[in-house]
Amino acid sequence: MATISAALAVSFLPSPTRFAAPATPSFSSRIKKAARFRCCAGPSSKEQDQEISAAPPTRLPEKPARTPPSSLLGISTSTWSAGVAGLGFLETGYLTYLKLTGSEAFCPTSGAGCSDVLESDYSVVFGIPLPIFGLVAYGLVTALSLQEDGKDLLPGLDDLDIRLTLLLIATSMATASAYFLYILSTKFVGVSCSYCLLSAFLSFSLLFIRVKDFGLERIQKFVGIQLSVAVIVALALTNSYSSATTQLKGTDDFVLEPYETEITTESSPFAIALARHLHSIGAKMYGAFWCSHCNEQKQMFGREAAKILDYVECFPNGAGKGKKMTQECQAAGLEGFPTWFINGKVLSGDQELEVLAEASGFVADGTEQPKEIAPN
Repeated sequence: MATISAALAVSFLPSPTRFAAPATPSFSSRIKKAARFRCCAGPSSKEQDQEISAAPPTRLPEKPARTPPSSLLGISTSTWSAGVAGLGFLETGYLTYLKLTGSEAFCPTSGAGCSDVLESDYSVVFGIPLPIFGLVAYGLVTALSLQEDGKDLLPGLDDLDIRLTLLLIATSMATASAYFLYILSTKFVGVSCSYCLLSAFLSFSLLFIRVKDFGLERIQKFVGIQLSVAVIVALALTNSYSSATTQLKGTDDFVLEPYETEITTESSPFAIALARHLHSIGAKMYGAFWCSHCNEQKQMFGREAAKILDYVECFPNGAGKGKKMTQECQAAGLEGFPTWFINGKVLSGDQELEVLAEASGFVADGTEQPKEIAPN
């Protein structure tokens, strides 16, 4: 205990040596203490200045440079694409105008082949005129090709996006053209369509240009996507044309020019009165010039009465390959000829005059259908 007390007493004695050391910690000790907490506190201003001066200057990210398109005969593939697609845009624009206005196409070759094809069932896909699809496709290819050539028409697209999109569009257009050439050779035998051949040539040219742009080695990476696009286009066209009903079954195996069959029977007063009544209530008879039952129906009415009837010819331009039923007959949803529409009723096949009178509510005023005299 004495030793401990002596030690404590000595420690509290005023000594010059003890007061020589300042109570405030030294600068070096403060640095050491501060260094312990450097993970929580930021560096000193001096250290920050040293770090900032040593760090390289920060640069803003630059846009990747565009890969220059390849050339073909000394002209860039983007220029070729824009030029070819521009021609296609003009052609499909003209055909779209004809389709929407119902005008007849100018055919450079002799004959009516152009109109037969352009007005057939195959000129419409899912209810939309085919030239409109071509107009949109060629217009998009033109815009993307100009963008690839340096024109900032569609911002936000990089070089690979543009080139791959052009490749897939060209693939779909070439697939559709090949499909249409097959239809032209099988459904329109002997018919020439200059516009169809020109569009096919432009589509195949675009595909060749885009493949040339990628190169054969690089294009192998996208063959699977191209095949998928081609299959989708072919299936879509097949589905659209399989549901077409504008040409009745059995009429695609022959070609007939329209003709008139002479009505040789005389009209009875009853037939004339019935024909006038049917005309007054808006009853219509839909038929075709080649339909024997339609001609028999007209013979029942006779020459005078048949002229009074509201008869709708569904194939005024002929029947067979490439011939199209009129829009009115398409909208009616006919299943055969003749077909009567009387007061909201549909009567299929040739009908006796008494049946037509009953269906239309016709009341004979002093006229009766003459009875046939049975042979003895």
